[in-house]
Amino acid sequence: MSTTNSAPAAWLTQEAFDRLTIELEHLSGPGRAEIVKKIEQARSEGDLKENGGYHAAKDEQGKIEARIRQLTALLRDAHVGEAPADDGIVEPGMLVVATIAGDETTFLLGSREVAGDTDLDVFSEKSPLGAAIQGHKAGDVLRYTAPNGREIPVEIISAKPYTG
Repeated sequence: MSTTNSAPAAWLTQEAFDRLTIELEHLSGPGRAEIVKKIEQARSEGDLKENGGYHAAKDEQGKIEARIRQLTALLRDAHVGEAPADDGIVEPGMLVVATIAGDETTFLLGSREVAGDTDLDVFSEKSPLGAAIQGHKAGDVLRYTAPNGREIPVEIISAKPYTG
């Protein structure tokens, strides 16, 4: 896995990479142009202090610019490729079934962007749980420390490549 700025690169499927590239191109081009038009139109309506349309458009512009920065960094540093090997070892790109604090949970280890519009739970490999389970396999029992300081037991039931 490649790294930049000492942060691990996110694993993305080719499909997710392509989808995010299209989103970035839209936001950077037509998306920016649309918001500039909204701001200009709202600005022409008069007093900016009490102009709700102007403030809403400026807020939207801020969100678009933040998303552009997020996508630019994600795509620049992404590790794009096929799903990991079906070897049962937990790593980014795996659909993991685990018993966490007594509850069976299924989730993707990796980026929310890979899961797209699904309602699948996603845990970053950088999260406390993600970091603790990487490299483990079915049958492994371990504990990790949650952000609140509690030790949480985890049993890995299975790890299969996510096919989206």
